[in-house]
Amino acid sequence: MKVTDFDYDLPEELIAQHPVEPRDTSRLLTLDKITGEYTHKEHFYELLDELQDGDVLVFNNTKVIPARLYGYREGSGGKIEVLLLTPCGENRWECLVKPGKKCPIGQVIVFDKRLKATVIDKTDFGGRIVEFACDGVFDDIIQDIGEMPLPPYIHEKLEDKDRYQTVYAKEKGSAAAPTAGLHFTPELLEKIKAKGVELEFVTLHVGLGTFRPVSVDTIENHDMHSEFYSVSEDTARRINEAKEKGKRIIAVGTTSIRTLESASTDDGVLHATSGWTKIFIYPGYKFKMVDALVTNFHLPQSTLLMLISALAGREHCLAAYEAAVKERYRFFSFGDAMFIR
Repeated sequence: MKVTDFDYDLPEELIAQHPVEPRDTSRLLTLDKITGEYTHKEHFYELLDELQDGDVLVFNNTKVIPARLYGYREGSGGKIEVLLLTPCGENRWECLVKPGKKCPIGQVIVFDKRLKATVIDKTDFGGRIVEFACDGVFDDIIQDIGEMPLPPYIHEKLEDKDRYQTVYAKEKGSAAAPTAGLHFTPELLEKIKAKGVELEFVTLHVGLGTFRPVSVDTIENHDMHSEFYSVSEDTARRINEAKEKGKRIIAVGTTSIRTLESASTDDGVLHATSGWTKIFIYPGYKFKMVDALVTNFHLPQSTLLMLISALAGREHCLAAYEAAVKERYRFFSFGDAMFIR
């Protein structure tokens, strides 16, 4: 299957540059994965009408760290930008570094008087492994000097860092937000629970895969980057009980889908586990756990568009996207939402 099979035309002005307020007043397109029929809803909070007593909504509770750091090369003073991706040992992180050519192994990067890093290795994906030396608590320093790593297609400055966090974010470690969850407010979550919907939480720390485009012509040749995920014993038990009763398992975001499918066996049982996943979901994939999905609108030719096409069919998804463009929906991280059922 060709990467170009997942292309579509998107006017640049439809790329959302800032979030709407309140969070749950973005628009919502619902898509029937069997028939391909879609409907337009004015507000995301109308998702409540689509949910049923007994449904299980599964959220990714990862928390974005202010992972973009600016420093300079010790010796030359040249400016360096570092994006923290994944912790890989005591004081060590996998990072993206710009300009990479200026950061060979052994290069020391100075951020401020409290924090330095030394490049100790290179990665297969063109990144770097750096080892930090800090005078103080690392997390506190990062919170002080780091910036939220907004995607490159967002050009406006985000005034409120919390708007790039979900209201239920808990486990620190992501380089990007699980953006489908940005639409939920505490009030909407309470209304959903009052309707008899169960809320469950898993963790997947979003890493390099979010920033890395598909660079091959044939999607089967694409190699996903590893990301850490975790499912607790209690969460696995409750989701399995709901699945056995025939209840819908609804993932909030593609990261929740990837977590649930990574932790499930072919017989449709979710296991309590933690580890690293490189799961790549594209058309032809047989879902083991997930029945429906709340998601945003994704980039052309992206692995995320391939994932939703596996759930609802490529033709159905591209037709819905064409309708969303025609209706002037807002796209990508701060944009509007879809409910695929």
